[in-house]
Amino acid sequence: MSRKAKDRSALEGKIGYHFADQGLLERALTHISALSGGPQNRSASYQRLEFLGDHVLGLIVSDMLYRAFPRANEGELSRRLADLVRKETCADVARAMELGPALKLGNSESHAGGRLRSTILADACEALIGAVFIDGGYDAAQKLVDTFWRERMLQLVRPLRDAKTMLQEWAQARGLPTPAYKELARTGPHHNPQFKVAVVLPNRLPAEGSGGSKRAAEQAAAAAMLSREGVSTEGPDA
Repeated sequence: MSRKAKDRSALEGKIGYHFADQGLLERALTHISALSGGPQNRSASYQRLEFLGDHVLGLIVSDMLYRAFPRANEGELSRRLADLVRKETCADVARAMELGPALKLGNSESHAGGRLRSTILADACEALIGAVFIDGGYDAAQKLVDTFWRERMLQLVRPLRDAKTMLQEWAQARGLPTPAYKELARTGPHHNPQFKVAVVLPNRLPAEGSGGSKRAAEQAAAAAMLSREGVSTEGPDA
């Protein structure tokens, strides 16, 4: 058995699902950089499966939320859904699956740390869900998602209203324009960058925040301004 085959087998053991179609699993783990045909051969990469997996994940998590939080309104359910299916969460799940070693990357992408890159891990995680859905049907995909998302669903990882939304609502209530975000710096290696962002509102000092993605840095900046203005970002659990 080749090393890649062993890595795929280890991944199957980790997720608790064995593929009848091993070619489908390989495609779910193949980054476009590994294809000799380049962008013209993108259908042999995980991109189409990622599209499917993204929607399968959304449906399954929506169903889980609907059942787990019977008193939550559609707004709260939507916010919880957005938190659970965002790229950062999918990348964290991919790390829990130990998906990185099984990825098939081109040499340059591999040497650049692609197996650790959150965007690639998140996309491959969604592709894997899509592949399980095709190979084993809805029940198999549901079991996989339940295994890796249920605990996350039952924990309030972030405020029910994210800081950017809260800051925008706070500003609008005071007749202020939509907060503007400006990237101040990007540091660190390509596969693990750190962003520094400032948020600006008229007649107020800018507030700054940092994070592993531009979005996370913007959220941190918004939270910093809200904190400075005495606005709590914590929300009640359901």
